[in-house]
Amino acid sequence: MMGPVLAACLLIILSTAWISQANGATCKKDGGVCTCNDQTKNVDCSSKGLTAIPSNIPVDTDRLVLNYNKLRELEPTAFHGLNKLTYLDLNYNELQTLPVGVFDHLVNLDKLYLNKNQLKSLPPGIFDKLTKITYLDLEGNKLQSLPHGVFDKLTELKTLYLSNNQLKSVPEGAFDYLSSLNILYLNDNPWDCSCRDILYLSNWIREKKGTVSNIEAAECDGGTKAVLEITEEEAAEDCVYPNTTTAIPTTIITTLASSNDDDIPELPVPQENFQKFLGYQEPDHLPTQPQCLMSISGYLGLMMSLVLTSAAILYVIHFLKKA
Repeated sequence: MMGPVLAACLLIILSTAWISQANGATCKKDGGVCTCNDQTKNVDCSSKGLTAIPSNIPVDTDRLVLNYNKLRELEPTAFHGLNKLTYLDLNYNELQTLPVGVFDHLVNLDKLYLNKNQLKSLPPGIFDKLTKITYLDLEGNKLQSLPHGVFDKLTELKTLYLSNNQLKSVPEGAFDYLSSLNILYLNDNPWDCSCRDILYLSNWIREKKGTVSNIEAAECDGGTKAVLEITEEEAAEDCVYPNTTTAIPTTIITTLASSNDDDIPELPVPQENFQKFLGYQEPDHLPTQPQCLMSISGYLGLMMSLVLTSAAILYVIHFLKKA
């Protein structure tokens, strides 16, 4: 009786191993979805409808193209092991956030394309390990602010695109460490020229005028005036922008501390805000099994697994009935 049981188990194990190998394949020659060139070390996964980064990208890949897909998020380890990569194209996807450390292993990266996504913010230190990068494109996102020091480590950066976002200002000293910068696109942002925060950018543009290209195109919200023309008298307000930490006035703290609980009015808290406070987020989409969904081999492997498993079960049942 053990003979057929062992045979069935062996069939299942072999089919599972075959599926795992097929699902892990990246290049078309191995049954994957991407086109790989062994001579140039290029991997092209563009326009494949991908919802996750393919697995088993060759570790010696120099150029990785993932544009025109449906990537909404990245795993923190998505590019681990790809320390030979010099070119990474993620433009025209649906990225809404970037996990901390996702680029930390790309120590040789020269060009990074993140344009035409849905990024509203950047994690602090997201580019700190990219010390060799010369080209960074963040154009066409929804960035509302920049973290302090986000570009401080990019001393080799020559070209930076920040155009067509929702930036109203940049942090004090945002561009001070970009000693190699010669092209910066700042146009098509709603720069708020009524706030003091704009003065750093205004002064920096005046100082770098003629040295860094395209910076003079930055205009105040509404296109009424160039940012470089703003004076301290015009930018007189103290404004608060997203992701800006502000101190709570002492008077408010004192008032709250001295008040009785009964005196504090109960404020309605929207359910959405309460869920965000608790760290809860409604999933936008069900989790996927990237390897199974990204290639034809994944579907074929799944079908083969079902067939082999069913055959093994029927074989065991048939043998038991005879016994």
